[in-house]
Amino acid sequence: MKLVYFAWVRERIGRPDEDVDIPGGIATVADLVRWLKTRGVEYEYAFENEQVVRAAIDHVHVKPDHVIAGAREIAFFPPMTGG
Repeated sequence: MKLVYFAWVRERIGRPDEDVDIPGGIATVADLVRWLKTRGVEYEYAFENEQVVRAAIDHVHVKPDHVIAGAREIAFFPPMTGG
């Protein structure tokens, strides 16, 4: 599965995207974030406040409890403001 990171999430992780093999038992965006945080301090830092980071599955914004089965791409980004 392709994961894409934007803005300070990308800066904290140190890469714009990556292809990962998601382990079994990872069903939702929240599960994925918890698993990512186990991959190193850069991921822990990027997702230190899980409620702040937003997600989109295949270009559609989703909530943390959204199921990721069948997703081709999941993007993570901080909240944005207009102006």
